[in-house]
Amino acid sequence: MEKITDWLKRLGVEQYAHCFDENDIDFSVLRDLTDQDLEKIGVKSLGHRRKLLRAIADLKAGDQTPPAAAIGAAAAIAPAAPRALDFAERRQVTVMFSDLVGSTALSARMDPEDLREVISAYQRCVTETVRSFVSFRRAPPSGSRFGVRWFAD
Repeated sequence: MEKITDWLKRLGVEQYAHCFDENDIDFSVLRDLTDQDLEKIGVKSLGHRRKLLRAIADLKAGDQTPPAAAIGAAAAIAPAAPRALDFAERRQVTVMFSDLVGSTALSARMDPEDLREVISAYQRCVTETVRSFVSFRRAPPSGSRFGVRWFAD
């Protein structure tokens, strides 16, 4: 039976053998590793993590311990398109919705240019309030009704 060290060497990432060894990672737990797990054990390079996850996905698809010839072939031939992984990375997101009460009635009574100024003043006020609590970056206006969306950095 092949060792993890040999498998990593065939993938071209043998420098991480000590990380796998220190964390008692063998073929029985290899299939359960995620991107976060790999980063936690010391695989800092995103490219190497993706390469490892692709090889792990190939192991899952075959549902067997990797034969040496198959690993050598998989390392030599990179897939043309990225493959979908069967896990999602979780991220915490905060969403804020804000409404200008009475804006529909206001739009019926006001000139469009004047309404635009009122809404712009409202947006500037909200922007400054939000800016005081979080860092943000401005998103492109596509998909946003008034051209402003906030994203926490």
